[in-house]
Amino acid sequence: MSEKHDYDPANVFSIDGRRVPFKAGQTILQAALDAGVYIPHLCHHPDLKPHGSCKLCTVTVNGRNGSACTAKALAGLEVENDTPALNDRRSMLLQMLFVEGDHFCPGCEKSGNCQLQALAYDLEMVSPHFKHFFPKRLVDATHPDVWLDLNRCIMCELCVRASRDIDGKAVFMLAGRGAESQLVVNSPSGKLGDSALSVDDAAAHVCPVGAILIKRVGYEVPIGQRQFDASTIGHQVDYLARRHIPIKPLAVDPSAPAKMKEA
Repeated sequence: MSEKHDYDPANVFSIDGRRVPFKAGQTILQAALDAGVYIPHLCHHPDLKPHGSCKLCTVTVNGRNGSACTAKALAGLEVENDTPALNDRRSMLLQMLFVEGDHFCPGCEKSGNCQLQALAYDLEMVSPHFKHFFPKRLVDATHPDVWLDLNRCIMCELCVRASRDIDGKAVFMLAGRGAESQLVVNSPSGKLGDSALSVDDAAAHVCPVGAILIKRVGYEVPIGQRQFDASTIGHQVDYLARRHIPIKPLAVDPSAPAKMKEA
């Protein structure tokens, strides 16, 4: 059965005048990505519950602004997405994210795979505009396989939700308020190396920027040949809709035959 048969013909709304079908229970963002319509976003991931923290996916729905990642798709909605006013707002949000941390793209091993960087290119952000905060945040290299640099954290909580909802470990959480907010590690010492995080955990792979990185693989794929180097993020809607978080593999039964182990 083709995917189009999963849609009720009555379940249709419009985005910038384009008709978009949706399945019952989908959000505006989920339906848009499934239909090949790009809405900028950072804190959304298809394997995690909607969160609505980054506000980059803000759209105008029947004349009122709302987050596309949390607003439910309903028949007859008229959604505005690609407008100068909304894109100006998104550019300002990106500018604030850049100055609130330390995002020096040429020196970051996430360059080319970073959604923050890709969105800045897509929305033609040419300068940070605001004065840099340059906060002094923790760089934690205590884990044998995972590097944590909070100077690059954008507080999207993807790692928090992945660790809690997929890994079942709750390794990360946000603490503090306003400008004092920061990601913290749930371990006796507060260090990543003393936490329950495994390199196979979803939380180790979900970061959209360079805050959580796997060690010893940073430049296996050269810059220039990475996800967002080939084409802009706005032209990779299918990737954004279908990507999945690597899930920890099942333990191999030591009593199983050798061929089963290899499989």
